Amino acid sequence: MSKILLINPGNRKQVFQSLGKEAAAIEPPFWVAVIGAYLRQQGHQVKILDANAENLSPQESAGLALEFSPDLSVIVVYGSQPSASTQNMPSAGAICKELRHAGLGNIMLSGLHPSALPLRTMQEEQCDFVAQGEGILSIEALLSELDSQQPDFSRVPGLWWRENTQIRHNPPAPLIENLDYYLPVAAWDLLPMQLYRAHDWHCFDNLELRQHYAAIYTSLGCPFNCEFCCINAPFGKPGIRYRSPELVLQEIDLLVQQHQLRNLKIVDELFVLHKEHYLPIVKGLIQRDYGLNIWAYARVDTIDFELLPAMRQAGINWLALGIESANAGVRKAARKGGGEVNVSEVCAKIQEAGINVIGNFIFGLPEDSLETMQETLDLALQLNCEFANFYSVMAYPGSKLYDSALAKCPERLPETWSGYSQHSFDCRPLANEKLSAAQILRFRDQAFQSYYNNESYLALVEKKFGSEIRKHIVDNAKTSLPRQLYS
Repeated sequence: MSKILLINPGNRKQVFQSLGKEAAAIEPPFWVAVIGAYLRQQGHQVKILDANAENLSPQESAGLALEFSPDLSVIVVYGSQPSASTQNMPSAGAICKELRHAGLGNIMLSGLHPSALPLRTMQEEQCDFVAQGEGILSIEALLSELDSQQPDFSRVPGLWWRENTQIRHNPPAPLIENLDYYLPVAAWDLLPMQLYRAHDWHCFDNLELRQHYAAIYTSLGCPFNCEFCCINAPFGKPGIRYRSPELVLQEIDLLVQQHQLRNLKIVDELFVLHKEHYLPIVKGLIQRDYGLNIWAYARVDTIDFELLPAMRQAGINWLALGIESANAGVRKAARKGGGEVNVSEVCAKIQEAGINVIGNFIFGLPEDSLETMQETLDLALQLNCEFANFYSVMAYPGSKLYDSALAKCPERLPETWSGYSQHSFDCRPLANEKLSAAQILRFRDQAFQSYYNNESYLALVEKKFGSEIRKHIVDNAKTSLPRQLYS
């Protein structure tokens, strides 16, 4: 039996600025908890430090690690959305440094960003190992080698390590086939469950009930290949694999019965895709009648309108749609499908079923101009979704946009990992041939103000959620994030 410490890094102040105080969610680290559950299932002693939720400094994290004295410390740089990985690297790197300073050895970095850039991670961070891929098989095999008389790291799939002054690596681990075995019910009991809170919009029905919150995966990966997305970086290729509906429902049962779950995020990039998978989960939730407040992702071209009432009955109160751009040419260049679908009709059908819509929009895609970005903002205002996310295009490591920018125009990439955060002071979108980074970011910030100060939107919110939520939105819209690019 080995002792393994799993650490979830994070710095809400740096990543979200003032939004990190109340507006932003505090997400439970599912990947950390599910790795912990699997390793505990194999007989290892596991401890989890959620530095993000507990607001631990790197020094405090190292102090707690020293008390535990682990055989292996793994900092898992994931997040409940793809963009949340790279922006957490400053925190992850600082924790590595403090663990080393405290005298701890066998430090590993795992997760989406280290998988996307394993060599650079080894070169820049004070870690001993990087796990390229999903991590679970690499961690398990490494523990076995560390426990042997003569460790042979060449036998550990997906491992990057140092041998004298040389950095060596093995081929990636095979993709997990039996997700129910390797991704069992997560070790929620090892997390500070009382600290997690849902997004404010997720609880527009009652802002006082944002806690008792969890985020789970029912599948891994995405079968699509959008230029701007890094979701498949740990998996090496597009594709989707599923946990069984029975296991997912078992996990939700545990969360409700042992942790008083009220608010649930289904993290899957595409939950509403194959009804053979999601419909049994929907039916199981209807039978249980837990009264949960759930949100999940869908594409505009994957929704079966006939199933929307059942989804609403199951507690799915919000669906997030990746609309991205109003311009067909911009979408096509970014390999974003769904252009032939009537987005207005899709949103209306969802709303008619009593489900709220989150519209996700991106400004600054490779073929964007000021005119096409305005088209996208006009569409957002026309759709008048119950909530909207406005993003600046970002070349996240692991995406095709990153590879292209690195090869052709590396000077356009952020100078810091925190610069990949949408809300940070040093946020730096990827400029294109028509738009500078500052133009894209300024348009995004102005679009936010236009949408959340729009009377049609505020009237919709007041009608659906009440005058207090309207006031809450108006107050939030007064927040102006300072930006290095134009401050």
